[in-house]
Amino acid sequence: MTSARIVTLCARGTEPLLAAELATFGLSELAPGRAQVSGCGDYASALRACMWSRVASRVLWPVVEVNALDPDQLYASLKSVEFEDHLEEGRTFAIDCTFGLETGPGTPFHHSQFVTLRVKDAIVDRLRELRGTRPDVDRDSPDVRFHVHVASGKAELSIDLAGEALHRRGYRNDARLAPLKENLAAALLMQMEWPRRAEAGEPLCDPMCGSGTFLIEAAMMLGDRAPGLLRQRWGFTGWAQHDAEVWAPIDADARERARAGLARLDAGARFFGRDGDPQAVAAALRNAQIAGLEGRLVVELGAVAELRAPAEQAGLVITNPPYGERLGEQKALEATYRELGDSLKRGFPGWTAGVFTQHGPLVGAIGLRPTRRDIFWNGAIECRLLTIPISSQQAKVDGPAWRTASAHSEMFANRVEKNWKHLGKWARRENVTSYRVYDADLPEYAVAVDLYTGTPELESEPSLWAHVQEYAPPATVDPGKAERRLADVMMRLPDVLKIDPSQVVLKVRKRQRGSTQYETQGRRGQRMVVEEGGHRFWVNLHDYLDTGLFLDQRSLRKMVGESARGRTFLNLFCYTGSATVYAQGAKSTTSVDLSNTYLAWAEDNFALNELDPRNHRVVKDDCLNWMAAAVASGARYDVIFLAPPTFSNSKGMEGVLDLQRDHGKMLEDCARLLSPDGELYFVNHSRRFKMEAPEMLAVEELTRKTLPPDYVRDERFHKSYRLRLRA
Repeated sequence: MTSARIVTLCARGTEPLLAAELATFGLSELAPGRAQVSGCGDYASALRACMWSRVASRVLWPVVEVNALDPDQLYASLKSVEFEDHLEEGRTFAIDCTFGLETGPGTPFHHSQFVTLRVKDAIVDRLRELRGTRPDVDRDSPDVRFHVHVASGKAELSIDLAGEALHRRGYRNDARLAPLKENLAAALLMQMEWPRRAEAGEPLCDPMCGSGTFLIEAAMMLGDRAPGLLRQRWGFTGWAQHDAEVWAPIDADARERARAGLARLDAGARFFGRDGDPQAVAAALRNAQIAGLEGRLVVELGAVAELRAPAEQAGLVITNPPYGERLGEQKALEATYRELGDSLKRGFPGWTAGVFTQHGPLVGAIGLRPTRRDIFWNGAIECRLLTIPISSQQAKVDGPAWRTASAHSEMFANRVEKNWKHLGKWARRENVTSYRVYDADLPEYAVAVDLYTGTPELESEPSLWAHVQEYAPPATVDPGKAERRLADVMMRLPDVLKIDPSQVVLKVRKRQRGSTQYETQGRRGQRMVVEEGGHRFWVNLHDYLDTGLFLDQRSLRKMVGESARGRTFLNLFCYTGSATVYAQGAKSTTSVDLSNTYLAWAEDNFALNELDPRNHRVVKDDCLNWMAAAVASGARYDVIFLAPPTFSNSKGMEGVLDLQRDHGKMLEDCARLLSPDGELYFVNHSRRFKMEAPEMLAVEELTRKTLPPDYVRDERFHKSYRLRLRA
């Protein structure tokens, strides 16, 4: 079997760890993506990943890529695939379908179950025509599991070699006591450098161990026990193209290494667990026995407040305390987090702690200062792995941990409530559903708070959400105080706005450089529709630094839309196409951007507002190169909207874009694209920007004219201009 581009799926945030792991199995040209890593390798490499990957959730062997502009084309394309070469007569199958961000409401792929049904029909219809009998579907234990990923007009069909998700190691049966999947637990241990610590002889302790997942995964690493060793079924064994001779030595080697590794586990007690729930303690011991680790873990019943270091040598404490889904639950858990922090200070000097918890105010209740905060996703929940070096001096430095919002935070709450009351009247009068209600009004609380009232995807009623952006504090601000103030913000906002804490979304805003410029903040994929100026827009509060709609440009968009009516319109660095939506009355529009994600988002916005794609063209290109080519072609536009980033060196660009340095050349190219009576609207978000326009253009600054009431507190953030050709 020849080499292929193998795709491995994983939890979001663990992609770099998985890539490093896959390299040891023989895969090359590794490329981390959205909750996945792809790489080139042969069949043996793919099977080694199935047996040995501690981080992957699935290993996919690609079969074919087909055209899929809609479910009917997907059916027709897949029906021509030779499924008889993959599914033997009498074998059962199942289908998993996943979708790119450009699918969903307003697209042909808005109903996932219908798409899955069309894929099933293609397989069944082809094999029934060839064989006279149809294969059966078995959703739970199929002989072959097909995986279909639909994105950008294409569908990739793969064989799921594992068949069942790889986190199901086979040693854990009670999901009620298992809030953390095994592969995520293993990834967190790797992030805390457990393999290196284990080689150095360090002990490991989980003071809230639940069903023992951290303990068992850590012991399996030290004992060189393959995570796939206990599996009874593999997806590849029922696949017609499986080569048993390739699998046999991989299986035999794993079993021999497990036998040899027992000696390392028998060298003394290294793994210590504790839990206040007798059922959890019993489950942890039972799971250890199933995993072949009986007698090699010490698990005791006890409260966190009574915790002490279980070994003389300092080591690693790692734990996943409960999160609490609602405000009342979180407040009840503050005492637990405080007890955990106090016990670590008191009983574990010299140890390192890794605390994995939901991002939010409970982090501050621990009362210990993390040196790292790594983002990982536990399903749909954005979490932080806090790396905390523990020293005997830390308790003296930090003092008592806080349990509730500080008294000083009352000033923040009052300011938000006052602004909300004042701006809410204006917003209702102007039919504005998304606006800024607070922007570092108080220096102590350096955050921006935007309110979005919209209808989340798959829901029918609008709801209020708060989007909080924390400005990165200067080095002169004590990190502990900054963490405390942020905890104040996150605890106060749900009370002031009368919303669930899950509807408060937090991001840290800082200058973006290099590859971090367009990094996702997470991947929940949860969108909502908001209204503005009689138009509708998709926004995403979770996954990107910006939400898809620059609220400060609201008035400017309206001005541009009125100017473009009946004329030709060009939108450069179009982002999600909001200015083009306002310009839908134009004779024609062209929207240019380099990002596939943003162009797909723009097309979703066009569809949401029923823009005819024949008159509203999107172009994927580096805007600087595109402008030069358009100038050379003699193209002309009546209205141009130019909204470049402050800095960019995104993949696909030639060179680096620096707004202050390059804006003169951009404006000159735009001037050459303007019709004689045309208008160029230029906007940016650089606080230090200084206009240096070419002589051929007359400049009119519009900043104060286009600054909406919710942004008047700081006009340095918004710089806008109208430029015309000089007579």
